[in-house]
Amino acid sequence: MKKTASAHWQGGIKDGKGTISTQSGVLSEQPYGFNTRFEDKPGTNPEELIGAAHAGCFSMALSKELGEAGMTAESIDTKAEVTLDKQGDGFAITAVHLSLKARIPGADRAAFEKAVETAKTGCPVSKVLNADITLEVVLEA
Repeated sequence: MKKTASAHWQGGIKDGKGTISTQSGVLSEQPYGFNTRFEDKPGTNPEELIGAAHAGCFSMALSKELGEAGMTAESIDTKAEVTLDKQGDGFAITAVHLSLKARIPGADRAAFEKAVETAKTGCPVSKVLNADITLEVVLEA
């Protein structure tokens, strides 16, 4: 399976602008630039998109792990906070903090915690990131 996304950029780093599009069309020429990345202007940025991908990937992986442990979640809500730090003359994504809130009636706490850890380390997006991945968990049984 292969999925595609594309970016178009024109101009310099601070005065330039670009667009990001995805194969599915969910993003179609979505604007991004220095101001959307570093100045909180409207538009998207690579870190936000990585956060969305990581939250979605982790949530799906957790659903799979829970199913294998005989549990089904009523809801899994994951937020990803991506940290971009200056390193030397550039920048690096150094950390992702996942905040999970799951509602699982009758959940076995030990099996749940094992499923969470397996999903955290095993989801494809976690595997591709060279960052410290931390996790905060709230289980509503």
